[in-house]
Amino acid sequence: MAATPTVAQGAPGIPARWTSSAKSGVGTALSAASRVWFTISHGILNEIYYPRLDSACTRDFGLIVTGPDGAFSEEKRDARHEIAPFEDGVAGYSLINTAADGTWRVEKRIVTDPKCPALLQEITFTPLKGSAADCRVYALLAPHLVNAGMGNTAWVGEHKGKPVLFASGRGVSLALASSLPWGSCSAGYVGFSDGWQQLRRDGRLDPACQRAEDGNVALTGEIGFSAKATKALLALGFGATPEEAADNAYAGLKRGFEPVANSYLQRWRQWQDGLLPLDRHAASGLNTYRVSTAVLATHRSFAVPGAAVASLSIPWGFSKGDDDLGGYHLVWPRDLVETAGGFLAAGDAGEALRILAYLRSIQQPDGHWPQNVWLDGSAYWPGIQMDECAFPLLLADALRRAGHLSGTALSAFMPMIESAASYVVRNGPVTGEDRWEEDAGYSPFTLAVEISALLAAADMFDVSGKTEPANYLRETADCWNDQIERWTYVTGTNLCTDAGVKGYYVRIAPPDASGVASPKDGFVPIKNRPPGDTNRPAEAIVSPDALALVRFGLRAADDPRILDTLKVIDATLCCDLPQGPLWYRYTGDGYGEHEDGAPFDGTGQGRPWPLLAGERAHYELAAGRKDKAEELLETFEASAGEGGLLPEQVWDGPDVPERELRRGAPSGSAMPLVWAHSEHIKLLRSLRDGAVFDMPPQGAKRYIEHKTVSPLRIWRFNNKIRTVPAGKVLRVELSARGVVHWTTDKWLTVQDSKTAENAFGVHLVDLPVNEMPPGNTIVFTFFWPDTARWENVDFSVGIDEPD
Repeated sequence: MAATPTVAQGAPGIPARWTSSAKSGVGTALSAASRVWFTISHGILNEIYYPRLDSACTRDFGLIVTGPDGAFSEEKRDARHEIAPFEDGVAGYSLINTAADGTWRVEKRIVTDPKCPALLQEITFTPLKGSAADCRVYALLAPHLVNAGMGNTAWVGEHKGKPVLFASGRGVSLALASSLPWGSCSAGYVGFSDGWQQLRRDGRLDPACQRAEDGNVALTGEIGFSAKATKALLALGFGATPEEAADNAYAGLKRGFEPVANSYLQRWRQWQDGLLPLDRHAASGLNTYRVSTAVLATHRSFAVPGAAVASLSIPWGFSKGDDDLGGYHLVWPRDLVETAGGFLAAGDAGEALRILAYLRSIQQPDGHWPQNVWLDGSAYWPGIQMDECAFPLLLADALRRAGHLSGTALSAFMPMIESAASYVVRNGPVTGEDRWEEDAGYSPFTLAVEISALLAAADMFDVSGKTEPANYLRETADCWNDQIERWTYVTGTNLCTDAGVKGYYVRIAPPDASGVASPKDGFVPIKNRPPGDTNRPAEAIVSPDALALVRFGLRAADDPRILDTLKVIDATLCCDLPQGPLWYRYTGDGYGEHEDGAPFDGTGQGRPWPLLAGERAHYELAAGRKDKAEELLETFEASAGEGGLLPEQVWDGPDVPERELRRGAPSGSAMPLVWAHSEHIKLLRSLRDGAVFDMPPQGAKRYIEHKTVSPLRIWRFNNKIRTVPAGKVLRVELSARGVVHWTTDKWLTVQDSKTAENAFGVHLVDLPVNEMPPGNTIVFTFFWPDTARWENVDFSVGIDEPD
């Protein structure tokens, strides 16, 4: 060690980047005292999170091996990697990394300490050629405190007389300690004076590099392996100060790997033992059910109960820096409800209830949920997606129907339920963004969630003795359900001719200026496409999203319109891969690698999503084809990466070895995707039960069994319908008290109808145009009593032929 710390050269280092999103393992101690989460890929640790799931603190943490004659190799690039969980359902891992040239082998075991924020990595180094004296092994750690590579400070120091590698930034510190004596150590700037550069260039560490301030930094330390000492325990501690981080590191070292691992194992075993036995073993030998449940549990917060992030990964992270975080370690309300469904399907209703309570805590005053949030509830992206605003209602009702939310417990959630139902009923059915977070309009998926959520909320209102608002929710749901085809179904298009069908549901129909859908003549501005290649006709874009109409119980699996849509989906979006058929999100999707495999950079080409195979399997089960659903389950599972983790997307082109892209294998997008693992668990439960686990019963009973139709159509300022079928009442809904001044004979006679306010703050009145024959028109305007003014604009609605 240098007696006087010396600042390294090359400040502030090269621009910081994250690393591969292709994780092979994720883990955490199931303990509120730990607050550390870790990820693994390419045989080494990647992002380690502390003190929250949304706070990445490292880029990666691996080993470099040097030898005679300038030999230099590193685990992540120059070795073959093997990974295995300690046992089924336990997110602790054994790794074996064998040098590609056969000169060495590294065996690791990795856990976090349930008693304090520290990660333990037991490392056994074995020379396979020559002797231990020929090799030097170095730990290389890249701090990214917190969620940023720049602005970090690293130094070689001491704690209570013992050498430690430190880093700090943004109020968080880390400390790396070793059970074997550190040899030479350095702190440097990445790309200039970091340990990788020094060892690659000179074969040794520069003793002058003892501190690197305020930049993209790296820490390197030689582990004191020898012929007699072949095993080392590295402890990475975290804390608010360097001293606290070092205390935690040494606490882990003192306890030792075996006691810590046993405690870690016991917590995982205890949690897994409480789940339903849906175990399933893949050809790889992995218990895929326990992999999925472990993924869900690993993505939970303990500091913020009920919060869970979408993925402990950053899609195409190796190409993203501090100004383009691009990470999935945020909370999406939609993904969170899907995660809750996975817990519920696995038998952990308690966690699903905690998720519902967390959703209640981050609900906005007007009743909606943000597009995504940090764990503390602060919004990240500004969009509003109506499915995300409706999904929590479905979760609450699923818990109620399963007997986990009744009496005083339901009463405690009713303010949340009332507020959410009010937001959905007042602001739907148009969504600002679809479930793929891109386009506004009428989406079959969003409509299915909204309508089924209104029916679910109505049942909870009834249980709470609020029958009038319950009836209004059902009336609105019925009205919207009647118009799904009008809004999103097309006939007589080129796609119809090509596929030999009468019609199909489009991916999304953009609203025109009056708020009415135009699926036949509108254009969709597809995101993630190069300039000049964005707008596509709505009628030319299809998506598996239409299957949500079956999944949520609004249309029968054998409905001819669904069957025709399936033909179009399979003709245009199905991709045959080595593991079986997978599907793209929608026609012309641009969210994925470029054609040559270069990472997505704002534009690209969408790739197949294994998640959609799970959704298709649920459809096949709903259609009574359990054998087909089981085949798709195998395809779904065979799309997993090393370690059994399910990716967001898989590569569909020829192999590109230099980019680690192999046909049918995970692409550079997020892995694991928690939503996909939730879908996997639900599919296992559905297959066991012989029925779709999360299908809300209200819609199927109301629309498929009883064939309920709506007696009315609704006019609003955000949905100025231009026609109403003969025989239907015209309901006018306003946001303030008003008088509808209307005529059916070109103002020869006039009627005034006052609105009445309902429980949701909607001012409405029903106009009895149901006796008017087709071809007639009602014309109306408004007087606003509160401001004593007229609208001074006439609106008209024509009477169409009956539906």
